[in-house]
Amino acid sequence: MVEKPRVATASLCGCFGCHMSLLDIDERILQLVDLVTFDRTPLTDIKTLGDCDLGLIEGGVANAENVEVLREFRRCCKTLVAVGACAVNGGIPAMRNQFGLAECLRESYCEGIGVHNPGIPNDPEIPLLLNQVHPIHEVVAIDYVLPGCPPSADAIWTFLTELLEGRPIAFPYTQIHFD
Repeated sequence: MVEKPRVATASLCGCFGCHMSLLDIDERILQLVDLVTFDRTPLTDIKTLGDCDLGLIEGGVANAENVEVLREFRRCCKTLVAVGACAVNGGIPAMRNQFGLAECLRESYCEGIGVHNPGIPNDPEIPLLLNQVHPIHEVVAIDYVLPGCPPSADAIWTFLTELLEGRPIAFPYTQIHFD
């Protein structure tokens, strides 16, 4: 029996939309399960990461925990893919980069509209925020980029099936345009 490729996914700083698009492949998820074995992913609720053939990362890098997760994926995954705008260029979370971190924290936790009990959280269990949000290629080397906010389910399906079959990845215009 041929061992199926192992696939892991993670979401860093973002909205989880790329994972939702993965779920939007609908009944093709059953075909995908026939093609791969899922390792760490919210789809399986597996919390640890083993050696994998393919890692799919969505979200930007905004805190120390994101850096740790990303570096672990790079160590354990033969192929690493930046999925979606946040992973590719920082996306919406990177909009805070035009402001200082202290200013963002004050606005969010002290001075913002509707703030009750103002005060910047200082719990050791909250991951330390980075001064800026980074796309993942600024932290680790990546092998592929799958753009979109989020990429469509069809684009994800095309990407995965062509990659798993060892074919060059070629998207029809209708799957990858952003008019």
